[in-house]
Amino acid sequence: MPSMDKGSTKKELFLCAARGGEPQRVPVWIMRQAGRYLPGYRRAREQFSFLQIAKNPELAAQVSLEPYETLDVDAVIVFSDILIVAEAMGLPLEIDDDGPRLGSAIRSIKHVENLKDFDPARETKFVGDAIRAIAAAVGPDVPVLGFAAAPWTLACYLVEGKTRGELSLIKRMMFSEPALLHALLEKISRVTSRYLKMQLEAGAAAVQIFDTWAGELSAHDYEVFELRATERTIAEINAGDAPVILYAKNGTHLMSALACTGANVLSVDWRTDLAEARMKIGARIALQGNIDPAMLLSSEENIRFAVREAISKTRGIGHILNLGHGILPATPVENARAFVRTAREFSQIGPKFTAQHAE
Repeated sequence: MPSMDKGSTKKELFLCAARGGEPQRVPVWIMRQAGRYLPGYRRAREQFSFLQIAKNPELAAQVSLEPYETLDVDAVIVFSDILIVAEAMGLPLEIDDDGPRLGSAIRSIKHVENLKDFDPARETKFVGDAIRAIAAAVGPDVPVLGFAAAPWTLACYLVEGKTRGELSLIKRMMFSEPALLHALLEKISRVTSRYLKMQLEAGAAAVQIFDTWAGELSAHDYEVFELRATERTIAEINAGDAPVILYAKNGTHLMSALACTGANVLSVDWRTDLAEARMKIGARIALQGNIDPAMLLSSEENIRFAVREAISKTRGIGHILNLGHGILPATPVENARAFVRTAREFSQIGPKFTAQHAE
């Protein structure tokens, strides 16, 4: 049974950190924590496709809960995919071992106009039902997280059809047809905010916006295209007290703009120094991250050093410990446990972190 800290629930710890406070200890969870490194997920995938699991609330909840029960993480993120929104907008979606593929791509303003302005409570009800099932299983003291793609990242998939980082088509659109890209981002922003709001209404304590391809934009292009769309998305979620986390992969050069989006928490990868990020954005926005996922392929000694160094850089204030990207499929379960365990042990040393603690 996952542990509970005396005097603070996992939800209280998480929300305190997400709001920039100094919790009793630093909360910790792992992006893609219900992934291929866990035996329960692999067994489920032997019987069902990725989308069959994601669209079955009972299966999605089961897979989502395994890392909570196995690793004792402090938050449970619903098992789903960022392209569920693309499918709900009318694009055929397939997901296999080679990644996601969309059956058609956006090339014109007519294509944008034809994208469905869907009702999340109806078209993606299975996501809300999975969140409700997870929340019922863990109870009121554990935060459940929802998520979606940022407008730019979803637009990349809608235009490219499939991408592992080759973004030539959407870059061409950005430079040659900027009005078309703005129209696409606006439509995505509108449906994404409603989709995330539905997840909060279903019982999510917070939501995370994944901007996987943000780092492919220059600071100028981010401000011209993505900033307004992401800012609008967050504003229209109208999340109230529920924190909104924004993850921008490879976004060190975007920190000033990211801080203007309205997100409560900025999640950063291993390329961003946490202490420098804190100096740049100030104390009003919390930080999440930022251990290199490959670190969990090494020794427990290395993992412990990396965790301690990360927490020392934030002094345990306004910090949710996480990886800088999703956990790798080859990660040993015991190393994932060591990551979570070290975060818990080290961050309970006390409020004053000193250099020798990280040694």
